[in-house]
Amino acid sequence: MVKQATFSSAEDASEYLANHIIKKINDFAPTPEKPFVIGLPTGSSPEGVYARLIKANKAGLVSFKNVITFNMDEYLGLPPTNEQSYHYFMFDKFFNHIDIPRENINILNGLAQDIEKECADYEAKIKKYGRINLFMGGLGPEGHLAFNEAGSSRDSITRKVSLVPSTIKANSRFFENDESKVPKFALSVGISTVLDNSDEVAIIVLGQNKNFALDKTINGTKNDPRFPSSYLQDHSNVLVVCDNAAAGLTSKL
Repeated sequence: MVKQATFSSAEDASEYLANHIIKKINDFAPTPEKPFVIGLPTGSSPEGVYARLIKANKAGLVSFKNVITFNMDEYLGLPPTNEQSYHYFMFDKFFNHIDIPRENINILNGLAQDIEKECADYEAKIKKYGRINLFMGGLGPEGHLAFNEAGSSRDSITRKVSLVPSTIKANSRFFENDESKVPKFALSVGISTVLDNSDEVAIIVLGQNKNFALDKTINGTKNDPRFPSSYLQDHSNVLVVCDNAAAGLTSKL
């Protein structure tokens, strides 16, 4: 079941989702023996959520000491020191500013020598914890979830993926608008990894350019491989947090 919470601004949407996550963690009351497990995305949409979680952590409103994180994806071939790697993004935007132990952070290794083993080990580690309590995600303009591009199957798991031209073009803005500099492959959790291992999936969707994808996610044909986010309709507990622009609504003055 997909629930939708729509706000007049990206700021209000980010605030709402951050507070939702804080409440989930605090209600869970994690301990070293029973950590709270959360899946995390990169990209511009979750930045506002991360900023508010940092603020709450510094104010003592939430702790990440007993939180385990699993990131959705990573470019293949980029070292963690590369500013465009998702490893760098996560530490720069979030991990360096909260009280999470470094050993609790899990990000796919884009420099792995044995890619199949890296992906299999990632899946195994997620299953070792039993369940992901909450998986936060973003949404690509054409409906991709993590790097699960059009054509991804419902039973897909963590794997190497080829990035489609539209994704390469969209991400080129982070690579001096030079598409040739954008990695052509990535490692990504699969649709099954997210849906079959998570108690709740919370998606942050911001901006008019996400309107098409959001409509396909909520109102489109269920389990349509052309729009991988439509698989979210197959999960019993999905929260979509969006702004008016993404929802196709015109703000009333």
